[in-house]
Parts: sequence; C-alpha cells; structure tokens
Amino acid sequence: MGIVEAVKAAAKKVVKAVDLQVQRWQNKVIDLQNLQRKAENLLSKLRLDDIASWTDKQKAQYQQYFDELWRVKAILTYSGRFVEIINLQKQIVNEYATAYNIIRQDNHFTEAEISRMHNIYSGIVTESLSGIDNIIVMMKSFTMQMSDAQRIALINQTADELEGYLNDLREFNQDNKLLRLQRARSQEEIAFIKKLYNF
Repeated sequence: MGIVEAVKAAAKKVVKAVDLQVQRWQNKVIDLQNLQRKAENLLSKLRLDDIASWTDKQKAQYQQYFDELWRVKAILTYSGRFVEIINLQKQIVNEYATAYNIIRQDNHFTEAEISRMHNIYSGIVTESLSGIDNIIVMMKSFTMQMSDAQRIALINQTADELEGYLNDLREFNQDNKLLRLQRARSQEEIAFIKKLYNF
C-alpha cells in the first residue's frame, strides 16, 4: 500500500498544485477583468466628456444664433416705428426749411423779427434732434437685452415728442402766415401771400 499511498499523495499534491495554478490563473483573469472594466469606464468617461464638450459647443453656437435672431426680430418688430419717427424728423426739417426760406424773402418782416423767428425755428429743430439720439439709443439697445416694455416706452416717448415739435412748428408757421396777412395792404398782396404760403 505504500505505493498506492504514495501515488495518492503525489496525485493530491499534483491536484493541489493544479488547483493552485488554476486559482492563480483565475486571480489573473479577475485582475485582467478588473483592468478591462477600469479601461472601459475610463473610455466611457472620455466619451461622455467628449459628448459633453460637443454639447457645450453646440449650445454656445446655438445661443449665438438665438441672440442674433433675437436682435433681427427686435429690429424687424420696431422698424416700422423707426421709419415713422425718422419721417417725423424729416417733416420737421422740411417744413422748417420751407417756412424759413419764405419768411427770409418776405419784406413784411423786419430783420429783428426774422432773427427771432430763426431762433425759434432753430430751437424747435434742435430739440427735435433729440429724437435721433433716442433712435441711436434704441439701435444700441439691440446689442443688449432691453425689455420690450422699455423699448416700446422709448419709441412712444420719441414719437410723441417729435409729433409735439411738429405741431409747435406748424402752429408757429400759422402764426407767421396770419401776421403776414395782417400786414398786407391790398387784395393783390393778400392773394399773393395766400399763394406763397399755400393758405
């Protein structure tokens, strides 16, 4: 039995040695699997970082597009009102120029009266130019976010002021026409004045 026991003991040792070797290999496989998981996790994190970076870039790009579209929308929304304000300013300047040219040629007014009228006309036109300043502020406001309520208030204020200046100018022109008519001496002169002033 010595040989059988020796063979059994040798077989046990071989089995134990094989078991130990298998366990070592299994441990190495587990270590390799752990390394593979770490590598996969690192790769996933890198992919997620790339996706996040790409998403941030897209968000920034589309935010820029949105901001530009917002500015264009705001400009288009208020462009009609801007045109109205600019036309009011043109009317003021044109009516001033026409009236002042007629008054300068009219011999029924003294130099002092013409000078006073010029000062009044200049004051109205100068004050009305503040409307252009408001337009410039408005145009600059499209580069910063101004609320629609603030923008509308500024537009309405500017339009109201310009309409007031235009009315003042027309009233002053009317007063000058009436004064000229009062100073007329004949029916021919009255007819000429009415034609000259489109009365």
